[in-house]
Amino acid sequence: MRLIAFPHAGGSASAYRSLSAALSPTVEVHTVQYPGRQDRMGEPVVDDLHVLTEQLVDVVAALPKPFALFGHSMGAIVAFEVARRLETRGLVPAVLFVSARRGPDVRKDTSHHLAEDDTFLKEVSRLGGTDASIFDDPDIRALALPALRGDYKAVETYRYRPGSDVSCPLVAFTGDADPVLEVPDVENWREHTTGSFEMEVFEGGHFFLDANLDAVVARILGKLTVSP
Repeated sequence: MRLIAFPHAGGSASAYRSLSAALSPTVEVHTVQYPGRQDRMGEPVVDDLHVLTEQLVDVVAALPKPFALFGHSMGAIVAFEVARRLETRGLVPAVLFVSARRGPDVRKDTSHHLAEDDTFLKEVSRLGGTDASIFDDPDIRALALPALRGDYKAVETYRYRPGSDVSCPLVAFTGDADPVLEVPDVENWREHTTGSFEMEVFEGGHFFLDANLDAVVARILGKLTVSP
């Protein structure tokens, strides 16, 4: 079984290092590296989520089967849109895991990506996934801002396009103290699969994964290892 993991806004493939190690060797994790960061720093950031999804579908479709998808925050929407497109090709994920993200058609109009740098970075830091002090370094700040702004724009301008959703089982994870999510908005994912739906609420904020790694891994393995 392979798990294709999609990072959060501003995140990179290394965000899933701990998850990958914990799932090995039962599940082989392939982590997406979005353009504009780390080893893809020389490529322009893709600030349209539908365009980013179209770039990823062929890559994911070429991976050996069977596979499941996992996305955290922005990555949850990317994973969902990839899953929708894969299913039109007859490629149905074993499970779609969505973490720390409201359902795709729940609108929360924000425009943080248009704010001036200090205000924007305060919003990024508010979610708890980034130590705000790293932005005191002008070099790190200059490197991080393009990917962060591009990803935030992609998320904030994303609009769900009605149509076929997914038929695979869908499992939603969220933190009970997430400053930008409400549990009913996460439950909206139920409306976007004709398969089974489950949701689990963990202790923690937007980035609850590390503090609950063992429990999250157990939940993923429980869903993936029962499949033939």
